[in-house]
Amino acid sequence: MQLTFKYRIKDKHAARLNAQARAVNFVWNYCNETQQKAARARRKWLSGHDLWKLVAGATKEGLDLHSHSAMRVCKEYDKARRQHRRAWLRWRSRKSLGWVPFNTGHVVFRDGAFVFRGETYNVWLHRQIPDDAKIGAGSFNQDSRGRWYLNVPVEVETADLASLEKVGIDLGLNSLVALSTGETIEAPQFYRKSERALAAAQRARKSKHARRIHAKARNRRKDFLHKKSKEIAQKYGLIVVGDVSPKKIAQSRFAKSVHDAGWADLKHMLSYKAITHGGSMLEVCERHTSQSCSECGGLPATRPRGIAGLRKRVFVCDDCGAVLDRDVNAARNILRVGQDTLGGGAHV
Repeated sequence: MQLTFKYRIKDKHAARLNAQARAVNFVWNYCNETQQKAARARRKWLSGHDLWKLVAGATKEGLDLHSHSAMRVCKEYDKARRQHRRAWLRWRSRKSLGWVPFNTGHVVFRDGAFVFRGETYNVWLHRQIPDDAKIGAGSFNQDSRGRWYLNVPVEVETADLASLEKVGIDLGLNSLVALSTGETIEAPQFYRKSERALAAAQRARKSKHARRIHAKARNRRKDFLHKKSKEIAQKYGLIVVGDVSPKKIAQSRFAKSVHDAGWADLKHMLSYKAITHGGSMLEVCERHTSQSCSECGGLPATRPRGIAGLRKRVFVCDDCGAVLDRDVNAARNILRVGQDTLGGGAHV
């Protein structure tokens, strides 16, 4: 399985990477200008290969960029334009976060550091990779604080056997995760806890300090999600998660809470960590999972419905008399749907 390891690059290499990032912006803007002219003239829209043929040779004429990096920029530009279904995209300026892509085999791990274009980049090696590991196509990227990171895809071994235990997961805002076993993981709310300090920094117009607060909350959230997702992936061989859409809920009044919970990151971490530990993750439709009883399968008249029903945190079934935590009941129904899907196929 291929995983991407992310390493923080030491600040002494920032000037070199900033120069290459400016060259990437130049190539991107050239592609954007060329595509804009073609669209306005109603000519054939250019593909990534067409743009690369126009850019080929420019790296030898004083442009501080590897030729394969320029090719990746052209292909990524074409891919982004097609995904967004736009005739052309936004221009990259000095305010754009730095990005330098590279192809497979162009970055080598040697003596505890990474070598790219003959230059050694020292990193904080928090996770060791094999000396003979073949590094795939990755990138250098910059965050909002101006720090540079190296993203290296590496092939890793996966476990042959997984646990026979299975679990259903219901994602929420009060309880970040409710398991079908009855356990719950409370949402840490790192952003909510830092709002007061963030507001003070923004009122004082201390933008750098505000970015540091945002970065700290984001890093703490990722660290928490990594640890919890690893615990779940190690313990359970089959993980079934509801298909709740954070993007849709983020358009409601729960936007801050949804972004602070990090549902998308958690599902992504569970998906690849389950495979790494020999298991699997399944995402299923969670429609009516919070309204139906996990004991008898009935739909009681007093079931929670709509936004008003969110206040009901205890599920009581009038048919069989079951009394359950609302989120745990939903998690059990999600697990049942996942098992039915694996047994008889997805329902239309």
